[in-house]
Amino acid sequence: MKVLACLAVLAAVCCTVSSKVSSPKVQIYSRDPGEYGKENTLICHVSNFHPPDITIDLMCDDKPLPNPKQTDLAFKQDWHFHLTKSAAFTPAAGKNCICRVNHSGTVNSYAWEPNM
Repeated sequence: MKVLACLAVLAAVCCTVSSKVSSPKVQIYSRDPGEYGKENTLICHVSNFHPPDITIDLMCDDKPLPNPKQTDLAFKQDWHFHLTKSAAFTPAAGKNCICRVNHSGTVNSYAWEPNM
């Protein structure tokens, strides 16, 4: 009987934890309007996610951008988190720049649109 009660409590805890997973909202943009050949800053803002288990990679043509900067992980009163990462880059025609987000084992890539 005790084993059955322990299993019921464990199942309830697992259901509660998994129900609190919120996928991140991702915005990728540049500091200045995109201009080919002109140095800029690529920014990836990730918000409204839970749990805080997350990594953000900024990449161009499958290579990590050097010397990225990342804000401290912050949260709102409802325990949803937000984080921003940025790095210098130089846009070029045909160059593919992305923000790759790994949240709780789920990986998604978001492409920067130069709007040129």
